[in-house]
Amino acid sequence: MRTALTDLVGVRHPIVQTGMGWVAGPRLVSATARAGALGILASATMTVEQLRAAVREVKSRTDEPFGVNLRADAGDARERVRIIVDEGVKVASFALAPSKELIAELKDAGVVVIPSIGARRHAEKVTAWGADAVIVQGGEGGGHTGDVATTVLLPQVVDAVDIPVIAAGGFHDGRGLVAALAYGAAGIAMGTRFLLTSDSTVPDAVKARYLAAGVKDVTVTTAVDGLPHRMLRTEMVAALENAGRARALGQAVRRAAGFKRISGIGWSRMVRDGLAMKHGKDLSWSQVLLAANTPMLLKASMVDGRTDLGVMASGQVAGLIEDLPSCAELVERVMAEACAALGAVTGTLSPSRD
Repeated sequence: MRTALTDLVGVRHPIVQTGMGWVAGPRLVSATARAGALGILASATMTVEQLRAAVREVKSRTDEPFGVNLRADAGDARERVRIIVDEGVKVASFALAPSKELIAELKDAGVVVIPSIGARRHAEKVTAWGADAVIVQGGEGGGHTGDVATTVLLPQVVDAVDIPVIAAGGFHDGRGLVAALAYGAAGIAMGTRFLLTSDSTVPDAVKARYLAAGVKDVTVTTAVDGLPHRMLRTEMVAALENAGRARALGQAVRRAAGFKRISGIGWSRMVRDGLAMKHGKDLSWSQVLLAANTPMLLKASMVDGRTDLGVMASGQVAGLIEDLPSCAELVERVMAEACAALGAVTGTLSPSRD
């Protein structure tokens, strides 16, 4: 299926596997790329050295194009950009809008720039700055999310910009792909659906918790870091929502200390990061610390398998997913479903011969 997305990045299918922290590592990304979709490495939870090693590992596993997701506000963002350029990575994606200068630097090196956005005005801004495409995430998507549904946000953005638009938030099958194409998108991006594959390194106990979840078990909470965050409703989430300020601060300090040990980041840097997130928002000090070390809460689940202690970011589609196919099986299934759905629609709309 050829679309503006497949032409832009050189993949066979208009499907993107999003850059999920602690989840989108070399194994998942290379399996996605071999399946003909665009896999994106999550670099925010890697050191610069780990990122270079991860990029080289993906390249050793496949010759297909793939991408790297970056935090535009990271202090070492330019070091990470240099790795992308030096290693010949096809795509740079961003969770926050990169600067006009950073977009130009990447494009001058032949890298395709695809920021993720959650509002029409953000899409218009990065388009004016030279972005090659945008990923538009509606409120159904997992992790930090907005409150506008994909079915409302997507057509807004498609009508506002003249670059390829990739739809995210609420997609898991071929029917969704066809719906996104009908809205004018050039493809779909999926996170939770790729997390729940046999190629994902997420522990089995965590995958089982996702598979057991119903639609109503996926919630949006601000208790973790003060920002709307879509995740599975777990004991951890309930404890944060019910904790008083003193108790929440104690929990935040303990988890921040754990993140400090793993990351090597000092307390001053951690507080600065948290204060940057606090800027313009009414966050408690416990939320400031939690905002600075949310990666630690994700790692507890996605790496350590602690469903009782970790955060389990999730799109609403978790309540519809019931199996763990390989990436190859998933992509093949989505494309087969899409072709069947297109056939059914065109058959229904065939002109009458009466």
